Amino acid sequence: MNPSTPLSPHPFRHSSPVRHRVLTTAQLRGRGVTTADTNERCRPGGPWQRILPGVFLLRPGPPTPEERLHATLLYAARTPAARTATGIPAQPVSDEPRTARPPADALITGLAALALHGFTSAPALDALDTIDVLVPRLRRLRSTGCVRIVRTTALPAPAFVAGVPVAAVPRALADAVAELTDAETVRGLLTEAVRRGHCEPRPVVEELTAARLLDRPHVVDAVDSLVAESRAIAENRLYRMVFEHGLPDPVWNVDLRLPGGPHLGGLDAYWPEQAVAVELDTSARLQDAAAARSGYARKREYLERLGITVVHITPRGLRDAMEQQATVVRTALMAANDRDPAAYVVVLPRW
Repeated sequence: MNPSTPLSPHPFRHSSPVRHRVLTTAQLRGRGVTTADTNERCRPGGPWQRILPGVFLLRPGPPTPEERLHATLLYAARTPAARTATGIPAQPVSDEPRTARPPADALITGLAALALHGFTSAPALDALDTIDVLVPRLRRLRSTGCVRIVRTTALPAPAFVAGVPVAAVPRALADAVAELTDAETVRGLLTEAVRRGHCEPRPVVEELTAARLLDRPHVVDAVDSLVAESRAIAENRLYRMVFEHGLPDPVWNVDLRLPGGPHLGGLDAYWPEQAVAVELDTSARLQDAAAARSGYARKREYLERLGITVVHITPRGLRDAMEQQATVVRTALMAANDRDPAAYVVVLPRW
């Protein structure tokens, strides 16, 4: 066999050039290429090269970012032998993209996944020396070459970006942060996640907690910045909701007190004439969220005993259903005339 010999009697399909340039030993064998033929073509100066164990690039020169991604997934994907060993029927070799057929058995995660999700604070794919790939914990795989294996008890559902199965943003962030020690980089990634609407803070903190990363001071500081960024965005959306949906102007960020009595709590917006209040739920940490829910419930119960209606709004509600949230507030304001007058409270700026 020489470099001009046809690869196989089976014609290639042309759905994806990358998937035809990067093939496994099993795929080559399915096209009639023997191991000896493959080794001959991969000699120094030859037309092919082995870029990962059992994965070959059918051209010389450095692999492109797309070729590295595809090679990583081929290396980490279950082989026919592995499928048989685990009781999953072996699948015939096919030209159809493996990455387009959920469920995936390996996901790109970490910085590479964030780059695919469009994070500007993550390095570009061609600048990454390592690609993290998420696999089930019991898979017998090792990190090698450009591939770093990340194990998980249960593989999450994939998010597909340009046909590539990637971990969702919260999990990808946690896997990236686990390998980062630079505080500014970690803060930039977490802040961008919220600022650009990739996800809400709570699932990020849940993943960081599950990965036991919240004992690292630079991660805790980054989470504090994440929560502050989330609150600022939610407050801005609350202002927009009032303005764009024609609600009367409230007083913003106030504390309520009984005359000569105790502090009743802070509110994000309050309409004194109608005795209607809005409170944003921006807690992100799990323990903080549980405590916050309990605190919200006590505050709401106490205020409603005084005749004050409390509307509880989440940042996601403002992001995904602002008009619906505005309708809830408008309904509460309109219902004020049908209620008994509220108790007199003192309204003070919240500092």
